[in-house]
Amino acid sequence: MLHWEIMGLRAAIALLMLIGVGVAVLLGHEVLTPTEALQSGPVPVEIPAHDGILAIAGRLHHAGAIRSRTGFVMLAVFRGTARYLKAGEYELDRGASTVGVLAQLEAGRVKQHVVLQPEGATVAELARALEAERLAPSATVVRVAADPAFLSALGIEAPSLEGYLFPDTYQFVRGMTPEEMLGKMVQRMRAKLTPETHGRARELGLSTHQLLTLASIIEREAIVKDEQRLIAAVFWNRLKIGMPLQADPTVQYAVAKERRALSRADLVVDHPYNTYVRPGLPPGPIASPGLEAIQAALAPAPVRYLYFVARDDRRHYFSTTMEEHSAAVTRYRLSRASSR
Repeated sequence: MLHWEIMGLRAAIALLMLIGVGVAVLLGHEVLTPTEALQSGPVPVEIPAHDGILAIAGRLHHAGAIRSRTGFVMLAVFRGTARYLKAGEYELDRGASTVGVLAQLEAGRVKQHVVLQPEGATVAELARALEAERLAPSATVVRVAADPAFLSALGIEAPSLEGYLFPDTYQFVRGMTPEEMLGKMVQRMRAKLTPETHGRARELGLSTHQLLTLASIIEREAIVKDEQRLIAAVFWNRLKIGMPLQADPTVQYAVAKERRALSRADLVVDHPYNTYVRPGLPPGPIASPGLEAIQAALAPAPVRYLYFVARDDRRHYFSTTMEEHSAAVTRYRLSRASSR
């Protein structure tokens, strides 16, 4: 009788071991084999803060990123990271197994949103770009950019961050605040403005704010880079004799038309940024100037031009006298009329 009991016990142990091996093989397959979704491409998933390991496993399984909730949980427990997975927005790598998915969450390798602030772009345009990436509401970005407390914390004495955001390509992650994103762009502008830049501006009688203001107008007026110093010269020559800058982009900024055509009524509107009716620089920048526009403002071309008008969609004709300018305007209007 005892013999049969021992035999039965051995059989039971063998069966349990066989089952254990089968489970291990199955879990190993589940953990090491990418899901169908990840075999096809990256899988987006958002892990909220304070989610526990079971909730995270559920989200990943629902998104099609893992084959087995149990396998994911057991793997995380075995690696000792179950309580330390990082929240955030992820784009899980194509072809990643559960091991790879877990490693991505352990490292906090969240999705990077690429946001371009082109040269000559405004805060309003940046705000729309951030909203398009679902990083922050446009209205919130605009409000923060003009928040006196935030400006004071950054040490900026201006009505807004217009002109203080360096034009560049940025990588932001969801969860960053508008203050963090805008602050990063301000710091990059500061890093680009060298002591030599500030010194040259002082030599010319410009504060940093005035430098960025003039550079932003040059940036918006010039289509091709090699005309920036010529346009800078026109504005400097006008400033020296007290002549209004008459820069269309400042009026577009004043009447919120951005890059759209202006009407005759726009040109006479009473506004601090209307450089047709008010001499001197406007109160602040109208866009983000690039380094080349900043350098052009500091080193205008050695010419006596006072006027310029479009020659085509990219270049301008520059003149010293009103007679030359009037003739250039006539030529431009005739060429426009003949091309219609």
